[in-house]
Amino acid sequence: MKKEFANFVDFVKEQGVVGLAVAFVVGGAIVKIITALVTDIINPIIGLFMGGVGDLNLRYLEVGKAKILWGSFVGDLIEFLIIAACVYYGVKLLGLEKNNKKR
Repeated sequence: MKKEFANFVDFVKEQGVVGLAVAFVVGGAIVKIITALVTDIINPIIGLFMGGVGDLNLRYLEVGKAKILWGSFVGDLIEFLIIAACVYYGVKLLGLEKNNKKR
């Protein structure tokens, strides 16, 4: 049993599992912050410029009885682009793209 535990500890150290777990926790927090930024600040500003009530998520196109929620889609797209940019520049700033390259 001791040997198995030692093997597990070695695996965690070698594979960077702790770093991965920390990345998931921090990533979740960043996603919440970016979601709040887009939902509470960016979407209302864009909605105001479009002559609407102020909330981009409420914008839609009505086709017959169907509502196409394009405002919600645009908000999600903006959120995705901000998260993708944060991940890209975070990896670049930390130099993590070099860790997976063969030496």
